[in-house]
Amino acid sequence: MTLLCFKPANRIDLASLRSATTSTLRRPTLGRPLPSPGLSPSSSSSPSRSNRVSPNFFSTFSTTTKPNSDPATGSKARQGEQVPHLELTLALIKPSVCTYQPDVTKILKEIKRSGLQMVRTKRLFWKAEDAHRFYAEHKGRFYYDRLIVGMTSGPSLAIALAGPNAISQWRSMLGPTKAYKAKWEQPQCLRARYGLGDTRNGFHGSDSSQSASRELGQVFQGWDTQWWLAQELERIRTGAT
Repeated sequence: MTLLCFKPANRIDLASLRSATTSTLRRPTLGRPLPSPGLSPSSSSSPSRSNRVSPNFFSTFSTTTKPNSDPATGSKARQGEQVPHLELTLALIKPSVCTYQPDVTKILKEIKRSGLQMVRTKRLFWKAEDAHRFYAEHKGRFYYDRLIVGMTSGPSLAIALAGPNAISQWRSMLGPTKAYKAKWEQPQCLRARYGLGDTRNGFHGSDSSQSASRELGQVFQGWDTQWWLAQELERIRTGAT
């Protein structure tokens, strides 16, 4: 019978193994933590220079936080913060111009190029009572009857325009009230190009914020223009879309 002899395995030196493992897992001598898996050595938990907000970004804003109330809009604004200015005005393209649609199309394109925003539009078919109510302040003037006849002679187009200086800008685009004078003094204005006479001058524009509020409320019934302005100013101020 053959006897099999097995040589005993070498004993593992636990002290040596512990020393080798410790030296292998020792942190780098630079004193920085090891980079996380999947990140380059330059990455870290703090934001990189390219992701940080530039300090100059905040220099355009006021650092004061004392609120004050804007009497024009009723909205809250921070002291030192520039409150944007916005106006609404009523633009009317009268029947003498609306009879020819290509001219209306050109005028609408010109309004868009001017920077004014068309926030409401409405086709009007005024009866005599509508025109009398709208032009009540002109009653008794020598041109009043012709004005009423002109505004009820066909459809017209009402547009609510918005912009920082919408009232004066629209009236500047219109030119002088009398078309003949406009042709002489400002031949490129709208009344000079599309107006037919002193009464049939083709257009209307509100002459003040009070007139604009009253006229817009009459034409666009149920529209609270003061509420709309307050909401729009707040949207612009906060940068909301």
